[in-house]
Amino acid sequence: MLREVAEAPEAAARLIAANDAACRDLAARLRASPPGFVVTCARGSSDSAATYAKYLIEIRLGLVVASVGPSVSSIYGARPRMSGALFITISQSGRSPDLVKLAEAAREDGAVTVAFVNDAASPLAERCEVVIPLHAGPEESVAATKSYLASLAALLQLLSHWSADADMGTAVLRLPDDLNQALGMDWSAALPVLAERESLYVAGRGPGYAAAQEAALKLKEACGIHAEAISAAELMHGPLALAGPDLPVLLFSQRDQALASLAELADGLIARAVPVIAAGPGSWGTALTLPSAAGLHPFAEPICLVQSFYGLAEALARTRGRDPDRPPHLEKVTKTR
Repeated sequence: MLREVAEAPEAAARLIAANDAACRDLAARLRASPPGFVVTCARGSSDSAATYAKYLIEIRLGLVVASVGPSVSSIYGARPRMSGALFITISQSGRSPDLVKLAEAAREDGAVTVAFVNDAASPLAERCEVVIPLHAGPEESVAATKSYLASLAALLQLLSHWSADADMGTAVLRLPDDLNQALGMDWSAALPVLAERESLYVAGRGPGYAAAQEAALKLKEACGIHAEAISAAELMHGPLALAGPDLPVLLFSQRDQALASLAELADGLIARAVPVIAAGPGSWGTALTLPSAAGLHPFAEPICLVQSFYGLAEALARTRGRDPDRPPHLEKVTKTR
């Protein structure tokens, strides 16, 4: 896992160079014939990447993005109407039968189907009209790391062209260097806070919520901690009743319009003696503030924060006596139906 985490900056540079023409062509097509809505379809870490895509598309392009459960086709036999939509599916292996079946249904119904997939020869890639390879290379650890970061990099690249946003385009070009800088960020100060915990919240808003989802998944699968990913806005409702001295909150932030509301949440948690670990530009009261790079585009910030987080997750797993490369009961490829 740690070796593959270190390969992520190079993987991002590789895919950005290899996919630029394909992303430009697809973006031009989408601008010329805009989809009525966007459908995402993914599982596990890839579904966190789909959350990232949702926020980028809704914020920059104003299109509604909906996540469709693959089981509606594979288990229940339903065929969601997706004519006129952009269908985005994300997968490392591209071999999960339920994703393949929904992609087939989307294409047959007239959607523009796009697969972000690490295995460009997989069944999922074969079923989709457009394939954006992740170029992450082989991934041996059960926990997906460099392929997840590659998914986000590829989505950011497509959205920079689709939205014709020059600042996003600059963020894409500097992303490999930013990831390399994030790789060197030492988050070990969080180890004493998390080593003995059995539960915590992982929260964020906007694109940072995708980072929270991915971090919570890795804390569960690699570290054996019951981590619940939650929107910071939702945490301020009923779930807030659980937060206390024994249930810390790992709070992801990015420098955008959500930062003020995240500060409000952090201040309220700290006032209730909740241990808060701050990941990102936000720094609040007695919260443990983890190091992060300055001057990042708010859409690139969650990608870099996850890069830094992976080192903490690997160390935390070993501190808790677990092998992060071989979590119990899990296999590298999960073929859900």
